[in-house]
Amino acid sequence: MLLDHFGPVEYGPGEAVSSPDHPYRGFETVSYIVSGSMQHKDSAGNSGTLSEGWVQWMTAGSGVVHSEMPSKDIIKNGGKVEERIPVVTTPDGKGRVKVIAGESLRTSANIETQTPIMYLDIHLKEGASFTQSVPKKYKGILYVWRGSGYLKLVRVQKKLNVKKGQMGVMGERDSVTMTAADDEEMQVLLIAGEPLNKNVVRSGPFVINTWAEIQQAYSDYQSGKLGQIEGVEERYAATEAAKKRQKESGRWQGDL
Repeated sequence: MLLDHFGPVEYGPGEAVSSPDHPYRGFETVSYIVSGSMQHKDSAGNSGTLSEGWVQWMTAGSGVVHSEMPSKDIIKNGGKVEERIPVVTTPDGKGRVKVIAGESLRTSANIETQTPIMYLDIHLKEGASFTQSVPKKYKGILYVWRGSGYLKLVRVQKKLNVKKGQMGVMGERDSVTMTAADDEEMQVLLIAGEPLNKNVVRSGPFVINTWAEIQQAYSDYQSGKLGQIEGVEERYAATEAAKKRQKESGRWQGDL
């Protein structure tokens, strides 16, 4: 439904901004920490610090309130969020793949998802190529989040020039060959899965089946039925203070 890419961002002490308390219902969120760290809390009582290379897969289900805040080390010392991640080496040694969900190169992810999903981070050295197929019935996207190169989909049968920030769409029975530019490495997220084949309605942080259910979700959140997390006022105050420091230092880039 939504793919957000944050970073790279350089923070001074006290400037790190993230996402204080907000609700979700009806879908799963995946937080992929490329570099840096953040603190997670939710209304189900879960909490912890997510560090570089970690993935958090959260099923909102009937509803949850959660927060993603900068870790204490980032708040105290400042830090730099960069685009790098350890991944698994491919057989030819010219590329690496991190299997977040699904399977690639006979390597399976460590998590089980609600529906069949493939989520890969593919890192190619300069001039390297890698071909990845997706299972029957899957549809998905390819997102270039670092570098540049070429994509060649089976159904298209021609090379498509791509660069950081661009996205391609994969259809059923598709496979893709990714080739990094001769003078630049490339990293691509491949995210695919079986279509739900159901009516889906999205509004803000809620993804359900009907508008009536969306309206009910807003009502439940406003009445506190999705729960609360202790310390919400402090998190919002800390976020506003960090924004103020960014503006004073000239690093303000707007709300996330």
